Amino acid sequence: MAEVKVFPLCCVVQNYAWGKVGLDSEVARLVLGGDSQALIEEARPYAELWMGAHPKGDALIKDNRISQRTLGQWIADFPGCLGSKVKDTFHGQLPFLFKVLSVNTALSIQAHPNRELAARLHAQFPEHYPDNNHKPEMAIALTQFEGLCGFRPMHEILGFLKNVPEFRALIGNEAAEELQSAVGDPDRTSLALKKCFTRMMNCEKKLFVDQLNMLVKRISEEEAAGRDTSASNGELLLRLHSQYPGDIGCFSIYFLNRIVLQPGEAMFLGANEPHAYLSGDCVECMACSDNTVRAGLTPKYIDVDTLCEMLNYSPAPVSAKIFPCVQDNSDPFVYLYDPPVPDFSVMRIQIPASVRQYTVSALESAGILLVIDGEAAAMSAAALSDMTLKRGSVLFISANESVSLQVTSSTGMTMFRACCLL
Repeated sequence: MAEVKVFPLCCVVQNYAWGKVGLDSEVARLVLGGDSQALIEEARPYAELWMGAHPKGDALIKDNRISQRTLGQWIADFPGCLGSKVKDTFHGQLPFLFKVLSVNTALSIQAHPNRELAARLHAQFPEHYPDNNHKPEMAIALTQFEGLCGFRPMHEILGFLKNVPEFRALIGNEAAEELQSAVGDPDRTSLALKKCFTRMMNCEKKLFVDQLNMLVKRISEEEAAGRDTSASNGELLLRLHSQYPGDIGCFSIYFLNRIVLQPGEAMFLGANEPHAYLSGDCVECMACSDNTVRAGLTPKYIDVDTLCEMLNYSPAPVSAKIFPCVQDNSDPFVYLYDPPVPDFSVMRIQIPASVRQYTVSALESAGILLVIDGEAAAMSAAALSDMTLKRGSVLFISANESVSLQVTSSTGMTMFRACCLL
């Protein structure tokens, strides 16, 4: 049935321990919205919803008239659905994985390799690095979303080295003074920053546990006395320590920017960018890979040497980490997040309450459409039958196919569409 090119998907949930629990999770609420029969366990974490054809989470096709069971099988049988440019560029594979994340406790401090490093890590340690692809990714906030991202401006790091003696003890005076003297020279700054971060990540366990305990005790006492602990980043330190007691990653807050995205704001994480998501809900899109180099705030495999060697040691302010979206020239309801990689782009489609008819336009790329809010009757010449779209619905749209919506909700609609704009 090759003529069917638009169909609904039933997507895979990942129950990682850091996810929000039960119906506190936006992932769980979207799953229930898309399928009122879904069973949500109130004590279980619902961390990620995977929308795509990744082998660890290949979406099921939600139409038993289609013989292929999963999206991956469908694309393998009909690679033309990707669009000719996408099919040729990415060798007949869907190049992106689209997700929703609901974060309750911090994810690991991590970075993703570029293609060259990914190939090397996969060849050497396939059990830890399962494929040879790079993994740039972009997070778009659905609720207030908090993360660590990239190295802070130098004056902030130097301020912490001055105000947090426990942090300075891990780095050592020599490396701290080297960092101070490198100010104004970008090359020397990068080298000195690398030395300081590597020193911290490799310091003896007894030293960092003792210093962390002293720091937690000091900040707790200052908070109890009603004193301002912001010079030591006190609130975040205590929160991470309560989630991952005795973890070296707690000290990373003195190196990395804390970024708080408001709904609709985004951050793009290119290769070698250190980051950790801390809390909130987001839509995420990435190249189709599962390669992550971790070094703290995690019970998983950590690879400190690789992480310290690969990172981009370029200090930059929080404002430089917020990735802008652009309103589409031809459709005022579309806001495009178009990162500097070929693998993926994301559109936020915001249909106002006054609009009743809307067409999800045809693109030269296959796309996946997720409904966050609102309802509509959906029609497409490339679908087996009309479909009802509502909160939690996920639709696969082949290249060069459009979908007409008759909006039935009184408050308009919010949707996200992942695609590949070559």
